[in-house]
Order: sequence, then structure tokens, then C-alpha cells
Amino acid sequence: MSQQRTLSTDTVYRGVKSKILDNTFPPGFHILEQDLASMFGVSRTPVREALVRLESDGLVDVVPRHGMRVLPLSLSDMKEIYEILSSLESKAAELAAQRHLPPAAVEPLDRAAHDMAAALDRDDLEGWADADARFHITLIELCGNRRLASMVMNCWDQAHRARMITLRLRPKPVASTREHLAIVDAIKNGDARAAYDLYREHRERAGDAMIDVLRRHRLAGI
Repeated sequence: MSQQRTLSTDTVYRGVKSKILDNTFPPGFHILEQDLASMFGVSRTPVREALVRLESDGLVDVVPRHGMRVLPLSLSDMKEIYEILSSLESKAAELAAQRHLPPAAVEPLDRAAHDMAAALDRDDLEGWADADARFHITLIELCGNRRLASMVMNCWDQAHRARMITLRLRPKPVASTREHLAIVDAIKNGDARAAYDLYREHRERAGDAMIDVLRRHRLAGI
């Protein structure tokens, strides 16, 4: 495969994936190969190759000669994903606290938490979601365990997608923001037990709320 074709495939893959995860392409959305090719200014070959990758990610169903359909969320998948994240991200918070990181290292995590609060003050839910994503990704980077980070990121896409789909269907996430600030304080103080417990409670509460919204609004399959 030529370098240019590889770059074109990567461009389509990242572009379509971003639109799915941000709910620009919502569950059930259908688009033809040719329309995607025109959208990204490429031929249909890299589009097909990108769609194969997206199908492997569990995000789309590829319909031969008819493009793709964005798959709905699965309640059973989301339950499993939040069970995994509750365990692994809590451990990441514990590990980050155990490292007794210098203030400069924790500052991006602290900034993300305060950016969440500032976004809520101005009723900017998209800004809140962006800061929330930065918080979670930064936490994983701070834990110092690359294998754990890789396992979390394998579940990240679907969790982010569910968050964006339900963003305006949930109560204003004041409690979530408060919990993030408390987690940062525990990590700053090197309190590994508190960091673990606070994060576990946060993830389990958030996961239960997400599943409830998906079920009540019938946004997910079985």
C-alpha cells in the first residue's frame, strides 16, 4: 500500500470515528461510500479500508455497495465497559497518588477539573465534556502503568460516545465535577486509599446514571 493511500485511509478513519464518538454521526446514521469520499476528498478505496477498521472497532456496520450504518450502543456492552473502567481507572488514581507527583505534573489534571467547573458556570456542556475527557486521559497518563493505560483506552471510545449521546439528557453534572476536584486533592496529597475510593464511587455512580439514561430513552439495544 502506498504511503499516500495509507495517509488517506487514516484521515478517513480518524475523521469518521471522531464524528461517531462526538455524535455528529448518531446511532443509525447511514452514509454512502461515495458521499464519504467526497467529504474527505479521497477515492472510494481508502474509504472502504477505513470502514473495515471502523467495523472492527464495533462502531459501524458496513453494507456492501451501500456505505455504512452507525451501530447503536449496546446496554450489555456499556455495563461491561463501565465495570472495567470502575476497576482500572480507580487503580490508576491510586497509582498516581502513590507516585507523590510534583505539583507541575498534577497541574494538567487540576486544570481540567477546574475547567469543568468553569464550563458548568457558563452552561457550556460541550466545554464540560471536553474538560472531562482531558481529565480522564490525563489521569491515565499519570498512573505510570502503560499496560493499564492501554487497557483503559480500549474501552474509552464507547464510553465517550455514550457520554456525548446522553450529554443533554442527564442532570447538570455538578456532582461529577465536585468529585473530580476531590480526586485531584487526594492525588496531590498522596492519599492513595482516598484516591481509589473516591474514584471508584465516582465511576460507579456515573456508570449507573449513564445506563439508566440509555435505558429510559431507549438509546441502546440489548
